[in-house]
Amino acid sequence: MSKSIPTLLASALALTISAQASAAPNDRYIVKFKEGKGPAVKSLMSKNGGRSALALEKRNAMAAHLPARALNALRNNPNVEYVEEDVKRYPMAESTPYGIPMVQADLVSDAMAGNQTVCIIDSGYDISHEDLSGNSVTGSFDSGTGNWYSDENGHGTHVAGTIAAIGNGTGVVGVMPGSAINLHIVKVFGADGWAYSSDLVAAADECASNGANVINMSLGGTLKSRTEDRAFADLYTNQNILSIAAAGNDGNTRHSYPASYDAVVSVAAIDSNKVVAGFSQQTDQVELAGPGVGVLSSVPVGYGLSTTLTVAASGIDAAGMDGSPQGSVSGALTDCGLGESVCTDAADKVCLISRGNISFAEKVQACEAGGGVGAVIYNNEPGMLYGTMGETVTGIPSAGISDTDGAALLDQLGSNAALTLEASDYDFYDGTSMATPHVVGVAALVWSHFPSCSAADIRNALNTTAEDLGAAGRDNAYGYGLVQAQSAVDYLTTNGCGGGSDGGSDKPCKGKKCQ
Repeated sequence: MSKSIPTLLASALALTISAQASAAPNDRYIVKFKEGKGPAVKSLMSKNGGRSALALEKRNAMAAHLPARALNALRNNPNVEYVEEDVKRYPMAESTPYGIPMVQADLVSDAMAGNQTVCIIDSGYDISHEDLSGNSVTGSFDSGTGNWYSDENGHGTHVAGTIAAIGNGTGVVGVMPGSAINLHIVKVFGADGWAYSSDLVAAADECASNGANVINMSLGGTLKSRTEDRAFADLYTNQNILSIAAAGNDGNTRHSYPASYDAVVSVAAIDSNKVVAGFSQQTDQVELAGPGVGVLSSVPVGYGLSTTLTVAASGIDAAGMDGSPQGSVSGALTDCGLGESVCTDAADKVCLISRGNISFAEKVQACEAGGGVGAVIYNNEPGMLYGTMGETVTGIPSAGISDTDGAALLDQLGSNAALTLEASDYDFYDGTSMATPHVVGVAALVWSHFPSCSAADIRNALNTTAEDLGAAGRDNAYGYGLVQAQSAVDYLTTNGCGGGSDGGSDKPCKGKKCQ
């Protein structure tokens, strides 16, 4: 799992940026002048038709309205360090993560979700979060992990946001944003992030005792447990509970448990282009797929990382490196190639570096060793770059950007670049852990419209109506395909709980017999 966040996400201070590629005459700019040169710069500005808007005396700068003549004069004046657009800030608008419409959750009302309970077995739930505090939520205390309504790991709060982040005009929305769904939280992970299989069985039983219809398990391990297998079979067959779990993030064909028990739905991860993630395990037990790459959701307050990158006053979508120090820096953009050696032209500049050959941390260190104040690493394959510093400690902010933005910035070397990384209440995570709550949310959403259906009926409807991806029919990468809420509702409306002409199945096809 990785954590990062792009430019267009607002920070925890509820601000977002509207960046524009170019400014019209008389737009407002920030003029940064050299120490002691303020009077001379202001005089030059006035002579050329500029008009002061706001003094930033502590910053040796000012905001001003500049016609084209004044703008050109200031940009070419040796007393001026730089001129940049005075970009606008707005109150944060609510964001819809890409996965929500991808699974058709925005097409189905959750007004009836109060007849369902989703149980989340994870690391807890930050009940103070603005997008989660208004939900109907209960939890179970565990002496080993602490209060269910706190989250020292961050994982559980992110999962919960994908399922039920409230549509309140701020932050993000989940699959069911109307705060009607009932949530029950069982905390099995502390800050260290692991638990025993016996803990999981006890947690699943706790879910059942609290009326769960659907259980979310964004967790797993490589070894099976007979006790687990029997417990989930009992929950499914005898207690009408649908258990859904992450397929695993090892990027191989090995089974992960509990996802690979026949009674549990195994969920693979796909990206925004509906392509299976490289880390997503591919097995004969994979049943459905959900969005799991760069998924935006809630995290414990202040736990996330907000990243803002502007070059020549234009906003660039960027993702802060996991483990990068926070801070705000600016300087001329310089090309440091692959960053395989000290970037000798980096002093007081922002380094632009290509991904490849060595670690992200080593690239940032090459920039820092040359005196660089910040590092921007662009992808060498299609898509946004989400990177990590690992265990390496660096002293300058660093972020990743896409391959296309990297290519465009190579034509803007020398332009002023500003990079800011700061704490946020939202973040982007990767993993089958993130795909799982999409499927869980859809299952509960669909079930709320057909409460008389069984867990097997809902499972069959989701499998039957999934958007087929990859090889035709069920395959080990995508299972039956991308879960689809509206299609499942339409299917059950037409065919009833029993399904189509085949009458449905109380044991939907899963495992080697599906090949």
